[in-house]
Amino acid sequence: MIAIMFILFLALLLSGVPIAYSLGLSSLYYLAGSGIPLTVIAQKFYTGIDSFTLLCIPGFMLAGALMNGGGITKRILNFCNAFLGHYTGSLALVNIVASMVFAGISGTAIADVCSLGAMLIPAMVEDGYDDDFSVAVTASSSVVGPIIPPSVPMVIAGSCVSISVGKMFQAGLIPGILLGLALCVPTYLISVKRRYAKHRKAGWKERWEATKDAIWALLMPLILLGGILSGIFTPTEASIVTCVYALVVGVFIYKEIRLADVPRIVWENMRSCASIIILIGLANVFAYILTAERIPQMVANGILSITRNRIVVILLINVVLIFVGMFMESLAAILITFPVLLPVAMAIGMDPVHFALMGILNLMLGLTTPPVGMCTCTASQIARISAFKGFKAAVPFLAASLVVLMMVAFIPGLTLWIPTIFN
Repeated sequence: MIAIMFILFLALLLSGVPIAYSLGLSSLYYLAGSGIPLTVIAQKFYTGIDSFTLLCIPGFMLAGALMNGGGITKRILNFCNAFLGHYTGSLALVNIVASMVFAGISGTAIADVCSLGAMLIPAMVEDGYDDDFSVAVTASSSVVGPIIPPSVPMVIAGSCVSISVGKMFQAGLIPGILLGLALCVPTYLISVKRRYAKHRKAGWKERWEATKDAIWALLMPLILLGGILSGIFTPTEASIVTCVYALVVGVFIYKEIRLADVPRIVWENMRSCASIIILIGLANVFAYILTAERIPQMVANGILSITRNRIVVILLINVVLIFVGMFMESLAAILITFPVLLPVAMAIGMDPVHFALMGILNLMLGLTTPPVGMCTCTASQIARISAFKGFKAAVPFLAASLVVLMMVAFIPGLTLWIPTIFN
């Protein structure tokens, strides 16, 4: 019965049915055939979404939308360009650094692509960069978004396997910075090889003006991270603080959002969040069935029967996640794989926070790889090139990201040092 459920799920997924409905329909088939009351669907759906922590999701997503509409994104780009504009491949480097700053606000990779990509990809192409390179840089750097806190995937991971979201936010800071710096290496080398443009060095007066103009934008991630790391507010409270801050800055300081625009922005955000909440609820039904059938224990026993060597097990976990991430949307992949693989990680003594960071980083790389690669596909649409061309250009950046993934996997201190200090 469970095998048929998996086959049905994969068949629906491959036929183009949205993943949330694929999870729901395959779960419905299993429950109807096993004689379990169908009221379980409603019960487990509600249990999956009945979490105070999940309020982070609409909060951070709304903050990202308000930030983009309020001129904050534009000022972040101007600030980065003032300090990096004189380097070869300056716009590409600005793209990455801006993604690192933007990551401290939006919490999602796709928000990064849509906001920064819409501005930077056309600007890069106009400045002489190859369109596929522009797409690759934008898509690859967007992966930093869910690693540097805040992070919607971390919120979802914490809710489905009961790991502290606050600790994950703390743990993501160093890996996120490392990932951003690692992406700068192939960016600069390719830019030098292809002789991409560099611009005149901005004077300190210009840099001061750019900093002054962007100060309210730059304070947002500092307030957010400072508040979470110091314990002044929880991640959920931080999402609301960020929304209020973005609204005040956009409406009253930068004056690029009218109060009349706010209902439209909130409505669009509600629609985006609703699809995520439905996915979480139906994934919880699917996870309930997996737990009832003892699938996590079977997978754990299967992997550990092959080897108990810590290094090999961690490599096997990463191979599984990379494979899943290539074909499945990242949030759904977290909801399905984390309950299954966490027992395996804990059996070899891996800290749950360490496992969660490694898993999230791994699955985020799937946003840039074929065949799904949502971030690469979105960036390719902005540049009006084929997704295949974008995937091909992203290979050097994927290689740099995999190096960081291995560092995170095998050097626990990179993720656990900051949580140890603050707890």
